[in-house]
Amino acid sequence: MTPAAAIETREGTIVFTDLSGFTEFTALRGDAAALSLLDLQERLVLEEMGDSGRIVKNLGDGMMLWFDEALDAVQVSIALQERFEEASGEDDEPLWVRIGIHFGRPVLRGSDFIGHDVNVAARIVDLAAPGEVLVSEACTAQIEAPLDGVVFEEIGPTIMKGIPEPVPLYRVMRSWDA
Repeated sequence: MTPAAAIETREGTIVFTDLSGFTEFTALRGDAAALSLLDLQERLVLEEMGDSGRIVKNLGDGMMLWFDEALDAVQVSIALQERFEEASGEDDEPLWVRIGIHFGRPVLRGSDFIGHDVNVAARIVDLAAPGEVLVSEACTAQIEAPLDGVVFEEIGPTIMKGIPEPVPLYRVMRSWDA
């Protein structure tokens, strides 16, 4: 038996996006409109992300993104929600996107990431409502200074399928008073 290769991990922030209502949208508007919506999502992600992160992979109607810094992940996610809302109004394309963010040390597998921290981030996006950004406490702990115009509303420890311990979650909200 050959010895197992050393496992390489990388510390950083995993972001999942998910287009809400995509299946129904595709059924009602057709495959061409669905492809157009996916292209719009990818274009907006690339524009907002710039060099601060990368698309790890497309996942049907969502994406897995990677950021070295939690602050970049949160700021880009907030900007994306604003861009998605603008695009929905301009193009009559309902870009209702849910975003889940978690900071950890996933295992690097080629250009992909796997492991517990990826699973946590995937479960977080499942809990987000359309247009909402949810983050783990592990993510907020990496952000040292308050963000102008942003508050983290505590949701509390949340039980997620397949995750042995409850994960403390926060809702990212714009604070127009800040």
